[in-house]
Amino acid sequence: MDLDLRKLRYFVAVAEHRHFGRAAQALFVAQPVLSRQIRAFEDEVGYRLLDRTTRSVELTPAGRQLYDEARRITTVVDAALRRVREADRGEQRLVVAFSPGLRVSEAIREFTARHPEVAIDVLPLRWWEQDAPLRDGRAHVGFLRRPFDDAGLRTVPVGREHKVVCLPVTHPLAGRAALTVADLDGEPILDVRKRRTSSLDEKFELVASGQGLALVPLSVAGSYARPDLVYLRVTDALPVETCLALPEGGSSGPASAFLGIATATLRRLSGEDEGEAGADRGWFDEIDDRRRARRQS
Repeated sequence: MDLDLRKLRYFVAVAEHRHFGRAAQALFVAQPVLSRQIRAFEDEVGYRLLDRTTRSVELTPAGRQLYDEARRITTVVDAALRRVREADRGEQRLVVAFSPGLRVSEAIREFTARHPEVAIDVLPLRWWEQDAPLRDGRAHVGFLRRPFDDAGLRTVPVGREHKVVCLPVTHPLAGRAALTVADLDGEPILDVRKRRTSSLDEKFELVASGQGLALVPLSVAGSYARPDLVYLRVTDALPVETCLALPEGGSSGPASAFLGIATATLRRLSGEDEGEAGADRGWFDEIDDRRRARRQS
């Protein structure tokens, strides 16, 4: 059986939006057309892929399996077509992926100043994504946090981040200045491996609604301030290593050049050359300032 790539894309959109109307808007097609195409696709595959209700759409077990495969297929096809276009036009292009909360702009500015002929795009990663864009061709270089699968990747450590715990402002521990890992014993911690969220906004909404706490890197806390959430230092939590990564053996000239420039730039910004994550001190001060302002209001 030959799969229709267009219908596969339609299925991926519905699976990601969990709603036919929103998926149709994203695809720029009419909702009745999308519904017919999905039903035809299910007939072609021979399995029911979606459970439909009047308010939402959920994946069946077969649908979840196909979605994982389909997302990789469409991503690889899109990346291949992009590279073909670039080769035909003689373009030099570099795509830099980065984990939520990490800032790569200064490294990009340094690189562009030395290599103005290279067009640069950035790819913000979703919370659970790490090395996938480097493997499926969406990105040439990644600025990532461990843990991730580094098999087949060249990785260069550039810094470390402390962790903080995110909890509702109404939580009994919210008034503390700092916590330890022991303080969190017995608390429900949201686990991205068991409950995948589509964005950090969704993760923090779950925290705010009392569904659990979240351990997040300090830069994420600095980027997602909310009045109904509190971020507290976890003093004995192991820091998270940040790395630059790119595929072994398949690195383009621009990617290799960016690696060298970005390594020096990001290590300087992280304070790694001083033997301490100096940027963390600024984040901690900012969090403390917000806590004091909230108490005074």
